[in-house]
Amino acid sequence: MSKIVKVIILETIVLVCLFLLLIFFPKENTISKVCFREGCLQVEVADTPEKQERGLMFRENLEKERGMLFVFKKEANYPFWMKNTLIPLDIIWINQNKEIAFIAENAQPCPPSPKATDGQSNEICDPIDPKQSAEYVLEVNGGLVKEINLKVGDKVLIN
Repeated sequence: MSKIVKVIILETIVLVCLFLLLIFFPKENTISKVCFREGCLQVEVADTPEKQERGLMFRENLEKERGMLFVFKKEANYPFWMKNTLIPLDIIWINQNKEIAFIAENAQPCPPSPKATDGQSNEICDPIDPKQSAEYVLEVNGGLVKEINLKVGDKVLIN
């Protein structure tokens, strides 16, 4: 086999590998900043259905001044649940006026449950329903809301 053919084959293999990496390993979430009167947090932005479905599931920890901001296309009522979430969270619903509309403090992970007879998880995980419209939902470490004294009606700056 000639040297040129070997180079072409090698380049093709590299391109195929890069293509597969792009398909099977999604891009990292965009990082943004959310600020309150007491300071700012760096947040991962969940702005696609795939990122929103995954959220903070399976994370064993979340750095102190970090969080995840769910950005929705329109203001509506968005219940959240803690299925497959491993850490307690404060969940903050923010309306289109960038005001806190509802807060669920120290939401606990759903307890594990025994497997059903079909081998699937039999986990029951009730949603947290704010019964308020929001355009954004912010998840942060449990206890942060109390620590920085956030209240319904507080203004939020989202960069």
